[in-house]
Amino acid sequence: MRTQSVRWRAAAVLASVLLVGGVAACGNSDTGGGGSKDDGKITMGFSQVGAESGWRTANTTSIKESATAAGVELKFDDAQQKQENQIKAIRNYIQQKVDVIAFSPVVESGWDTVLKEAKDAKIPVILTDRSVDSADKTLYKTFLGSDFVKEGRLAGEWLVEQKKTASGPVNIVELQGNTGAAPANDRKKGFGEAIAANPNLKIIASQPGDFTRAGGKQVMEQFLKANPKIDVLFAHNDDMGLGALEAITAAGKVPGKDITIITVDAVKDGMQALADGKFNFIAECSPLLGPQLMDLAKKVHAGEEVPPRIETEETTFTQEQAKEALPNRKY
Repeated sequence: MRTQSVRWRAAAVLASVLLVGGVAACGNSDTGGGGSKDDGKITMGFSQVGAESGWRTANTTSIKESATAAGVELKFDDAQQKQENQIKAIRNYIQQKVDVIAFSPVVESGWDTVLKEAKDAKIPVILTDRSVDSADKTLYKTFLGSDFVKEGRLAGEWLVEQKKTASGPVNIVELQGNTGAAPANDRKKGFGEAIAANPNLKIIASQPGDFTRAGGKQVMEQFLKANPKIDVLFAHNDDMGLGALEAITAAGKVPGKDITIITVDAVKDGMQALADGKFNFIAECSPLLGPQLMDLAKKVHAGEEVPPRIETEETTFTQEQAKEALPNRKY
């Protein structure tokens, strides 16, 4: 009897161990491998440049709404125009073991170290809107955005056509974006290359306005004080152009007539200024990158091959075209 009792207790203990082990094993299969992989949902860490303009606000809205629609869990960070904030955010995303990292770089240089950290962690990176100047193209999967050089070139080509009969010098001032930012570098390059076709077209002053209305107004005030004769303003985005309108008006000049104004973006406020004749020409840069970004995130997470560069389709606007487009403008 005693032997049977001992055997029964031993069997009971063994059964308990197996039962607990089974429960533990089931628990491990439910929670192992990271939260995003349990339910099939992709987690994306996104670092945004900031909220410096109407374009950037529309871009952020597009990304957030598209993530929700696509079932992507979005971890969002606003870098407030500081590269160190973006690097910190990316490192946080690596630590959190997100599935995909996407960001719009504040400037072009200085990303190799943190991008290598993401690569070593086997987290794919997508660049949106702005590129980096890294020589190692394996540090990111793809770039999604605009051809900034083309935008600058289109603006310059329009001006060359408008001023083809000019017999004397045409004085141009340029409101640049943030120093070192890809849009600022590339739009300046494209515009300069295009206007080189007409030796009468001269950039007499060029200075960063940081893509903000306040910056555009402040720098334009300086331009007007230092240069009594300004024929053309080329602003790297609508917001700087809108800020410059205030300075031009305050100086007693008529924007769009006394000074020809060319901008880039085509956000609603800029399009309204164009329709009203205060701007003369806009090269479009669409902020609605969200749907394409979510599609790319799913593809790179699944290990699919994607093109190294994907450009958005964009156009240009004159006054009449702006009037036609405004009623249905989404941003």
